Amino acid sequence: MSKYASMACALMWPLLVLLLHDDIGSWPLLVIGAALLAWRMPQARYLAAAAAVLLVGLGGLGHAELGMRAYPVAVNAVMLAIFLSSLWRGVPVIERLARLREPELPAAGVRYTRNVTWAWCGFFILNGAIASWTALYASLATWTLYNGAISYGLIAVMFTGEWLVRHQLRSRLT
Repeated sequence: MSKYASMACALMWPLLVLLLHDDIGSWPLLVIGAALLAWRMPQARYLAAAAAVLLVGLGGLGHAELGMRAYPVAVNAVMLAIFLSSLWRGVPVIERLARLREPELPAAGVRYTRNVTWAWCGFFILNGAIASWTALYASLATWTLYNGAISYGLIAVMFTGEWLVRHQLRSRLT
């Protein structure tokens, strides 16, 4: 599968599940989702593979639909692990991204990017908790609505909010 096809599948996962579940069932979708999870997250290959194994393990315990629905939960958990671990060792994820545009990031910028990395950690915790609730208790339509639309909207709000705050802070400094 090409990089772009796998990215499209990952982004459209909830919609694909909604459209295909009645026709092919939970197990095939669980296996596809687990493979997609392991394949699409090269920055945390082993962690993503472990999460994929856990999803398939849920299926093996008789909870294939839950394993299939837990895909967004696993993605949030992997992203949380990436961002948290970057705060403890190495350069925080957001600082790495900021240094692509501004290699000589000032100390205030380093502090700011660390705080933004923490904010994203909070986002992944909240989003993962809501995704967990939808996986456990919501109808498939509600699960799809949250994980396939609302959560993407919330990501856009986070990006936009951070961009606005960053530009407001930069304008105060200049």
